[in-house]
Amino acid sequence: MAATVTERVTPTEQTSPIKKSGLLLAAAIVALVVGFGSVAGGTFGIWYTWDQAVKQGVTTPADAVIPEADVRGPLTMWAQADIITKHQLERTGGLYYSQMPREVPAVDEAGQPILDENGEQVMVPNEARASWIDATALTTALSLGIISYALSAMAIAVGAALILTGFVFLRIRNKAVLV
Repeated sequence: MAATVTERVTPTEQTSPIKKSGLLLAAAIVALVVGFGSVAGGTFGIWYTWDQAVKQGVTTPADAVIPEADVRGPLTMWAQADIITKHQLERTGGLYYSQMPREVPAVDEAGQPILDENGEQVMVPNEARASWIDATALTTALSLGIISYALSAMAIAVGAALILTGFVFLRIRNKAVLV
């Protein structure tokens, strides 16, 4: 008995000109829509951050890296955050929040320690340490403004690239010779 081998031949997959053209058109439309949306979102992000900074009305102090400037853009936000940290370190003797004790001995007007009825020093919350919470909140808010500007700029750049890609796809679609 002889075995016969039969070959199964499948037709090659052909893509019609309509499908090729439709795929490029769909890719172009998606790239253009996402691109324009990204540019619009990035522009809104920059405007919103700027608007919120203007409402605060903050000006950098004379000893800042960018002195006596309205805090509006990422550079003035950085300068303000930097000077807040510098002033806070000066106020706390160069110590950060985590390096300071939670409580310090209470003293009277003469600078003498206050003792309780057992002769032990009375401890009170460390106000210098607590002031770091305000400084940290302010510098964090300024840092978020800087990040907002950076992400908005990136959204605009990516959006512009997608818009360009969409137009290139349309150009290729219009110039392609479909067989």
